[in-house]
Amino acid sequence: MDPYEVLGVPKDADDATIKKAYRKLARENHPDVNPDPIAQEKFKDVSHAYEILSDPQKRAAYDRGGDGVFGGFGQGFTFTDIMDAFFGQGGGTAQNRGPRPRQRRGQDALIRLDISLAEAAFGVTKELEVDTAIGCVTCQGAGTAPGARPAICETCRGAGEVAQVQRSFLGEIRTLRPCAACKGYGTVIADPCRDCAGEGRVRTHKTLKVAIPPGVDNGTRVHLAEQGEVGVGAGPAGDLYVEIRVEKHDLFTRQGNELHCVVTLPMTAAALGTKLTLPTLESDLESTPEEDRTFALDVRPGTQSGTDHVIKGRGVPGLRGGRGDLIVTVVVETPTKLDEGQEELLQQLAAVRGEQRPVGQLRATKKGVFGRLRDVVAPH
Repeated sequence: MDPYEVLGVPKDADDATIKKAYRKLARENHPDVNPDPIAQEKFKDVSHAYEILSDPQKRAAYDRGGDGVFGGFGQGFTFTDIMDAFFGQGGGTAQNRGPRPRQRRGQDALIRLDISLAEAAFGVTKELEVDTAIGCVTCQGAGTAPGARPAICETCRGAGEVAQVQRSFLGEIRTLRPCAACKGYGTVIADPCRDCAGEGRVRTHKTLKVAIPPGVDNGTRVHLAEQGEVGVGAGPAGDLYVEIRVEKHDLFTRQGNELHCVVTLPMTAAALGTKLTLPTLESDLESTPEEDRTFALDVRPGTQSGTDHVIKGRGVPGLRGGRGDLIVTVVVETPTKLDEGQEELLQQLAAVRGEQRPVGQLRATKKGVFGRLRDVVAPH
């Protein structure tokens, strides 16, 4: 019987086409779905056809004229092939079986680093001491004592798995399970390395330098490739992620790439105007030149409390370039305690300005977005 005809596929069909045809026919003719005896026989034929065409060696032998390979239910038919047909699960082919490798990739690691606002804004290089795993120098990752070698497992003979065969109406169904004696490795370490206890790696502390780029913020993660733990068997190292936590600043707060600060002025300075010299965020860094440690703020006469002054390009650099602004909010302080002389001077000023009995003026609150939009579109 021609397996190509059984599955209804051309002789040049690829693996995906063969598998798709097999799944369809297996579902239609499985005894649990179709109790017809003819369907049961067809299910056997379909399963055996797939056994041949899914195995490159058996398919090549059949294509060369080896009709004998389709002469009955073969012993290579496994329970995983049925599961593959019904649930789409891989792993039933021979190339996916065999002993597990002892060498595995190490786990990724996450550590948190506290830095100042200035360091987050302008970048910094920090040294970190991390607890991690490195390859064992004594056994070079093999896990065996010096001079020893892993022995072939006597239970599975190095295959890493053992077969269990059961008989059913389908014939012999074989299931493969990891070998319990060697845990699926195919070899057994009878004399493990004393330094790493057979793991091929040991715990240690090491110091790393991490470059924090300018513009990072709370929660930013810096990725250090292959700086995590070395895997079992001295496998490739995982990655290390450094999560940034920015400390609060005494003067400045950050909003995106903008810096905000508040300067308080006496009532007289706000009324008469003044010039102030204030520290920059860069002044927190020892490497900052003297000319960049301060900036000048020109407070014009009559400045009201709550007035914002925008200092261009004095904010936080962006991770992709550019730099935000510094917003300085002026708060005018009203004196709460006056001596007799000060009180007299203020009374004289009030008399000159006609403010002995000031009349308060009510003003509407600021309109919201919809209120302003209504004013724009309303007919005049």
